[in-house]
Amino acid sequence: MNSENAKSIDLYTWATPNGRKVSIMLEELGLKYNVIPIDITKGDQQSPEFVSFSPNNKIPAIVDHESGIKMMESGAILMYLAQKTGRLMSPTGNQFWDEMQWLMFQMGHIGPMLGQTHHFVKFNPGKAPYAEERYKNETQRLYNVLDNRLRGRKFICNDYSIVDIATWPWISRYEFQQMDLNNYPRLKDWYMRIALRPAVQKGYAVPQNLPVPLPE
Repeated sequence: MNSENAKSIDLYTWATPNGRKVSIMLEELGLKYNVIPIDITKGDQQSPEFVSFSPNNKIPAIVDHESGIKMMESGAILMYLAQKTGRLMSPTGNQFWDEMQWLMFQMGHIGPMLGQTHHFVKFNPGKAPYAEERYKNETQRLYNVLDNRLRGRKFICNDYSIVDIATWPWISRYEFQQMDLNNYPRLKDWYMRIALRPAVQKGYAVPQNLPVPLPE
C-alpha cells in the first residue's frame, strides 16, 4: 500500500468484492489513498458521516480531496478514477462502448446474482431450496458467459481494463459459490492471469490482510 503521507483519496471500504474493486484500481493506478475501514458486520455503514456521502449505506465510497468529489457505487468510482488518470478505460469509440456493456454486465448480473448465491448457498444452506437452485444455476450460466467471452482473449475486452477489475473480485469468491474453476478453463486462465498481478494482491488485502484465493 502507498505511504501514509500526503494521500489525496479517502477510501471507505470493507473486504467484499465491491470494496476490492476500488482498492485494486487504486493500486493499479498507483494513486495515494487512505483506507478507512467500514465494518459492515458492526453497522459502521449506518453512521451519519458515512451516509452523508454514501446515502445507500453501501461500501465502497471515496472522497477525493484533490477534486472535492465524493462518490458511492463501485462501478461509477472505477470510471471516475479511470477518467481522472486516463488509464484502464478507453476514452471514446467502439472500444469504450464494448467496455461499458461488459461493465454493466458485471454491475447488473455478476454482482447481484453471485451475491445472492453467497446468501443462499454459502450462508443459509438448506433454508430455501428453490433459491439455492435458482442462484446456483444462474451462477453456472454466468460463468459460462464469461468463459465463452474469453475464447481467444486474455481479458474480457481484449486489454486489461476496469471491466476485469470489476469482475475479478466476484469470481475470487468461487468457493462461496461452490464453483470449480477447472470446469471453465478460459475463465480460470483469466482469473490466474489477474490474481498474480502485484497490484491485485495488494488491493485484495485491503482493509484486511487476506491472501488471494488460488484454485488448484
